[in-house]
Amino acid sequence: VFSKIFSHEALESYLPKIQLVIKDTLRAWSSNPESINVYHETQKLTFRMAIRVLLGFRIPDEELSRLFEVYQQFVENVFSLPVDLPFSGYRRGIRARETLQKGLEKAIQEKLQNTQGKDYADALDILIESGKEHGKELTMQELKDGTLELIFAAYATTASASTSLIMQLLKHPRVLEKLREELRSKGILHNGCICEGSLRLDNISSLHYLDCVIKEVLRLFTPISGGYRTVLQTFELDGFQIPKGWSVMYSIRDTHDTAPVFKDVDVFDPDRFGQGRSEDKDGRFHYLPFGGGVRTCLGKHLAKLFLKALAIELASTSRFELATRTFPKITLVPVVHPVDGLKVKFFGLDSNQNEILTGTDAMLGATV
Repeated sequence: VFSKIFSHEALESYLPKIQLVIKDTLRAWSSNPESINVYHETQKLTFRMAIRVLLGFRIPDEELSRLFEVYQQFVENVFSLPVDLPFSGYRRGIRARETLQKGLEKAIQEKLQNTQGKDYADALDILIESGKEHGKELTMQELKDGTLELIFAAYATTASASTSLIMQLLKHPRVLEKLREELRSKGILHNGCICEGSLRLDNISSLHYLDCVIKEVLRLFTPISGGYRTVLQTFELDGFQIPKGWSVMYSIRDTHDTAPVFKDVDVFDPDRFGQGRSEDKDGRFHYLPFGGGVRTCLGKHLAKLFLKALAIELASTSRFELATRTFPKITLVPVVHPVDGLKVKFFGLDSNQNEILTGTDAMLGATV
């Protein structure tokens, strides 16, 4: 089922909606006279993307904001110790989950009753249809669980990578300009604006330098540190025998830091993935931001598409600058993010790359 949700055809249909959500968000950021907390705002952005695009819920903005706050409470407490006391994180997480499930059930019911006006099949449509194809009508509980799983998969790691992307574009203006040059050369960016109808999946796939930038962000700032696996057969590693049936954890971050194929591992260098070097092609398991093997992340293509769409919009329609004197330190828990969230001031640009002064509120009505 999940392979259908993230298929090429599905991604093609999501793309225009992803663009709208990103455009709307960047307009709001640019109209804010104050700096924004990028990590917090990208969490909102990826949550909105999951709700509006992936699941096709038509939830009003006010309700969406409330649902986001509840979801944050759920995520913050999901890894709490399972001690069921009245004021424990575990109990708060359970309450948040129950509230969230009620909100999702309402959205699912409204979606099932209102099927008119849809111009694409979202992930929930595919989930429901797949159940019918296999002769199994999904229960409301199964739909709620599947919905929550999809939101969880699309949320924290993509927000982390989006924040890292913005921080690296701030740190490396030459990379940003090189991105703009590629967009111009491919006919996507002209006179400071994205050409109508130019952003299709095949066009985005042809942007090789953009692909290198996203790969390098994910190499240097992999959102999660690693994953767990079960040993299928006994093997030996550095003289130690690892028995069949054991649980082991592999480290993505340490792999990227120590893999011999990567030169100057601490340097942000998108060109390492260019055709002349191709440092990710020299081994099977040296580069694995989405895990590896049969359990690799199913949503990796959606995550990369979202990051590419965000990078294109940032390069095309925004000017942004760091609002603090120095770049913040990075913390790795629960996912990679700046300790202060990354404070950035955004400025809107018109078609000639000039700053737009306030008064862009009329543009904020774009909905998905």
